Amino acid sequence: MTKQIVLLGSTGSIGIQTLDVAKTHNIKVKALSAHSNAALLAKQQKEFGAVQTCLSGETPAKLCELAATPDCTVVNAVVGSAGLKPTLAALRAGNPVALANKETLVAGGETVMELSRQNNAPVIPIDSEHSAIMQCINNTDNAINKIILTASGGAFRGCTKAQLRAVTREQALSHPNWSMGAKITVDSATMMNKGLELIEAIHLFGVNESQIEVVVHPQSIIHSAVEFIDGSIIAQLGVPDMRLPIQYALSYPKRLFSTAKRLSLTELGTLTFEEPNNEAFPLLELARKAANLGGNAPCALNAANEAAVRLFLDGEIAFYEISEVVERVFNKVEKTDEIGLDIIEKTEGDIKHCL
Repeated sequence: MTKQIVLLGSTGSIGIQTLDVAKTHNIKVKALSAHSNAALLAKQQKEFGAVQTCLSGETPAKLCELAATPDCTVVNAVVGSAGLKPTLAALRAGNPVALANKETLVAGGETVMELSRQNNAPVIPIDSEHSAIMQCINNTDNAINKIILTASGGAFRGCTKAQLRAVTREQALSHPNWSMGAKITVDSATMMNKGLELIEAIHLFGVNESQIEVVVHPQSIIHSAVEFIDGSIIAQLGVPDMRLPIQYALSYPKRLFSTAKRLSLTELGTLTFEEPNNEAFPLLELARKAANLGGNAPCALNAANEAAVRLFLDGEIAFYEISEVVERVFNKVEKTDEIGLDIIEKTEGDIKHCL
């Protein structure tokens, strides 16, 4: 079990819940980082006795220094592509990474997983969907036929493309099941979140895009499932509580007692499933296109989406324009089959000139 952690992004939703888990199970917190919330960071440092802290908004390079702290599991809950470099720094130091930062694998999946293999430093997913898949394939021969990646459908499930033109910022930031940060909540509303998770799953589990089926499951009880070559399907179920996958990532391969609410199937009664509405939410199919192109295409997709979501949150574009901006910018960026940190940085820089 994890004895001590470095927590990057400690003042966000995942960071706060990680500290809840650490407190419950007496996990030592060696270092903490936040983007800009100095007051909460100072309070967390005092409560958990962290030896080092940093505000990454002021000193972004410090994240990599903290991530390389010896003999720690690094919990990466940083928002956006800023999470890639500290993940690489942690893996170079031989530290396991409990990963809640989607953009790390979307932008640099090949580089990250190769470094993980070279240094025998595992990447353990915190996302509930990827945690579920990991749990489903444990103690099997990994004879995967298909991954069934579930999606809540976000705040606008059932809406038509025309109805999305009237969406407000407040509506987009109201998720029906999960309590998350602004960026990931908007990504959930556009279905881009599921597109990013699809690309993550390719790298984490060694499958291709055609082996991943996305199913809208509004109750968020089945967190994902795996179909094996004999036709058997194994699913992981639980209440929508991020502390469960966080705890599993920190205790893996063991399981620890949790105080989380227990799931009652009889109280629940019914589970429902739907196909995604790709006409109203086209970003999921754009993510599939990026995954098939490979190279720097997923990085370009991710950077274009980060820029578009930022414009939306700043009130500069409407919700329905997010997908239009992402597709336009993605198509403009020069694509290459090669990938590496220099190409990732160039691609992210090119995005700014395409907006």
